[in-house]
Amino acid sequence: MKGFLKGCATAMITPFLETGVDFGAFGDMMEYQIGNGADALVVLGTTGEPCVMTDGDKEALIRFAIEKAAGRVKIIVGTGSNATACAVKASVKAQELGADGILAVTPYYNKCTQQGLYEYYDAICKAVTVPVICYNVPSRTGVNLLPETMERLSDIPNIAGIKEASGNMAQVLDTARRIREKCDLYSGEDALNLPVLCAGGSAVISVVSNLAPAAVKALTTAVFQGDLREAVTISDKLLPLVQACFTEVNPIPVKEGMNLLGFAAGEPAAPLTRLSPANREILRAAMRNFGLQVKA
Repeated sequence: MKGFLKGCATAMITPFLETGVDFGAFGDMMEYQIGNGADALVVLGTTGEPCVMTDGDKEALIRFAIEKAAGRVKIIVGTGSNATACAVKASVKAQELGADGILAVTPYYNKCTQQGLYEYYDAICKAVTVPVICYNVPSRTGVNLLPETMERLSDIPNIAGIKEASGNMAQVLDTARRIREKCDLYSGEDALNLPVLCAGGSAVISVVSNLAPAAVKALTTAVFQGDLREAVTISDKLLPLVQACFTEVNPIPVKEGMNLLGFAAGEPAAPLTRLSPANREILRAAMRNFGLQVKA
């Protein structure tokens, strides 16, 4: 299926209290995104640290996000797992709660075959009717969703597209060529947002847009309007901020960045640690140079 998502989708961080999710802080972040033009919010994606959350906290966060959004933006829920049965169960629950779509990362650690990947997504899609986005990020999962496998998956009616974060532009272009008439391509790596959009990508699923949603939205708009000069200008300005957001593993830097903006983002959950002092200064400088109002 084509046309499910266009523009800027933010991969939301999850602020934690000792007792669980800080819903007040999460609501503030949602309003910041909506007020600055985000088209969709991804809840419980990699950036949201779902692997350290209980099922109860996940369900509560999905409910909260859908109620808070009130139809103003699409809510896409991360439901991937290294167990197909768990991914199916989570996807069904997200649909029952009212999610607009599903983002399912490839199974991690198990290192299944390409046929295993196909069967994993096929099982999810057969269990739900909402759009399903495949998520390819081999640096984290240890498995790579190859273009020919994505081409097969694109024939499944509710496959909306693929969030590509392989970092391999040759592979991204091959995937785009194979799926172009059937489903959509989404950039899942902020440093490559511009080339992926120019290759026909319909949206970005962005980490840096936690900090700068208006700029990431403006980048997508410039490309869609054919104003590549403006798109390059925005991309060039964003790149140092993107680099600062990945000095340590995501979401460590972006979570600290939200603290620097004055949001109660808190700290990443163990075993992740808080951003080192040296990288915090790099991030602070990048945010100031970009024009963000650093409050902390």
